[in-house]
Amino acid sequence: MNELNLREDAPWKARFRAPSILFATVASANPERGMVVSDRDGIVQLYGWDVPSGELTQATRAETGVIFGNLSADGAYIYYLKDDAGNEIGHFHRARSDGRGDAEDLTPDLEPYAGYLFQESAAGSAQGFTAATQAGSHVYVRQGGAPWRVLHHTMKQVYGPRFTADGALAFLETNERSENLDQALLVYDTASGERLGELWDGAGSSISVATAGASPLAGDERVAAQTNTSGFNRPLIWDARSGARQDLDLPDIAGELVPVAWSPDGQCMLLLQLWQAQHRLYLYDIASGKAIRLNHPDGVLGGYFGAATFREDEIWTTWQDSEQPSRLIALDAQSGEQLRVVLAAGESPAGSKWRSVHFPSPGGQIQAWLATPTQAAAPYPTIIHVHGGPTAVMSEMFSPASQTWLDHGFAFCSINYRGSTTFGREFEQAIWGRLGEVEVEDIEAGVNWLIQQGIADPAATLITGGSYGGYLTLMSLGTRPELFAGGIGQVVVADWVGMYDQQAETLRTYLDGLFGGSPAEKMDVYVKSSPITYVEKLKAPLLVIQGRNDTRCPAGQYEDYERAAKEAGASIETHWFDAGHGSRETEQQIEHMELSLRFATRILG
Repeated sequence: MNELNLREDAPWKARFRAPSILFATVASANPERGMVVSDRDGIVQLYGWDVPSGELTQATRAETGVIFGNLSADGAYIYYLKDDAGNEIGHFHRARSDGRGDAEDLTPDLEPYAGYLFQESAAGSAQGFTAATQAGSHVYVRQGGAPWRVLHHTMKQVYGPRFTADGALAFLETNERSENLDQALLVYDTASGERLGELWDGAGSSISVATAGASPLAGDERVAAQTNTSGFNRPLIWDARSGARQDLDLPDIAGELVPVAWSPDGQCMLLLQLWQAQHRLYLYDIASGKAIRLNHPDGVLGGYFGAATFREDEIWTTWQDSEQPSRLIALDAQSGEQLRVVLAAGESPAGSKWRSVHFPSPGGQIQAWLATPTQAAAPYPTIIHVHGGPTAVMSEMFSPASQTWLDHGFAFCSINYRGSTTFGREFEQAIWGRLGEVEVEDIEAGVNWLIQQGIADPAATLITGGSYGGYLTLMSLGTRPELFAGGIGQVVVADWVGMYDQQAETLRTYLDGLFGGSPAEKMDVYVKSSPITYVEKLKAPLLVIQGRNDTRCPAGQYEDYERAAKEAGASIETHWFDAGHGSRETEQQIEHMELSLRFATRILG
């Protein structure tokens, strides 16, 4: 373990401060206007983008930051959920993309609600969103300047609406047919509210609108979707009104294959292969059924939506890897070769490259990302990282935190445990109804493998993660008390029963699906899966960094755990910060990293 470096000019702090282009999109009806998500001013906000000049103008000024937003078809407005200090409860607003004036509340007559994204059709003729409250989830739509109408209501999960280019049809995804998270795709006539049809592949299957959405052509009612009937999410094209369906038969491309963009003429589609936590783009010709692999740089493409945009003879997408922060790049639309950087990231000090490894577990071969320090001898003190979600995956992303640990002589290993995506339906669904069981098996197997390989020091191995990763940090420390020297959890789940009572409505229905029912129906499963059940077995020191305004992992359920841990004599430290589900502010992230470094140094001596 290297000497603690907390100087202001420390390389690890410079990496945190290197601005990133986290997401970028161009207006569907105005190619000269765009929207960018960036932390360039020290906190993640939404920016209007003058595409020809590359100039960015800050559109949101939320104290705790904004990470999700959508752009109007004409590029004049940016839509986002304006909440209370990061609690993700509020109203959808629109801000001018040129940064002028105040944001306008789009639903002033509604009670505060939880929501994901505000949607607008490519022609700007229809708008919609889903609002979740204790009364369930209501899908609202409107055309032109008409009042909002409820298109669909459910007490289960629903996502959408997504529209055809002209706004005539609206698509929703819902798990109303299922007792878990499996979804069917519904289509409605936007004007009349009539339900026109459903796309469903039967019990045990899930189908959803792909990132690419509907064809960009007015009057074309084809939509890009994906189904997991093969065991992996695979692409299809559905003509919703006629019912015609075209499954894209590409057996030579392994793993998940997701449509992420249509060509402007609707003749081609960009497909993103997600296989073993790695990204690869293909250009698919719809008429011939042939896919060409593009020769782009290795790394993570498209940010949190896997998004890309055709731009004349180029493809624009964000790109990052373990050594370089995210920026917007242009690829040749035929070959995939990188042509240039459209919007640059900040300069970051050199770091260590992650490499993909596999190790055996009771669940089969588990993939992980591993990096080791360059100026230290093995075995190393080791950080075991577990990602959030759980419906997510760790790919080779830029992580200032991982490089900070490496700078200080730690090995870093991020494990894609069972429950992670991109490894197939069986792998992802292995945790359903028994959360915290097989994931911890995989984590334990990973630690043992690292020790056997001579990489990890068994007396100096720590576990860390945020959100569901924070949950697995607590669960691992409670059910495998001898495995770790300590743990660092961020915005953690500590008690699923308390979570269910206290969290936002959008996530309560998600828990119903993960557990197969509510606590009233599955109390024994909720209790067995909760870290608070094992708090008396907690031996290793624990640091928790928790947001006061978090509605995904609420404060109350963690406070119950903290109280029980202290009563049991455990060594537990808590740092509270005034925001929601994680920090979006650069200097606050540095503060949290410094707390983690000091904690690790202290407990490892």
